[in-house]
Amino acid sequence: MADSRFSKPKSIGNKFINIKCKDCGNEQTTYTKISSTVVCNICGATLARPTGGTLDLAAEITGDKQ
Repeated sequence: MADSRFSKPKSIGNKFINIKCKDCGNEQTTYTKISSTVVCNICGATLARPTGGTLDLAAEITGDKQ
């Protein structure tokens, strides 16, 4: 059964994005095509997981890097 905390963003493309942890509010940067799980640097919560394509997010996207 799928974990309902995670969602796949639509039409995000291949770029770096800023994501915000829902637990502690920490912001960090990650790429949209990840190959390993992204965890929060502060509280250790799982923010994103790989899917073989675009990441599944449990965090909020706050912007992208140009």
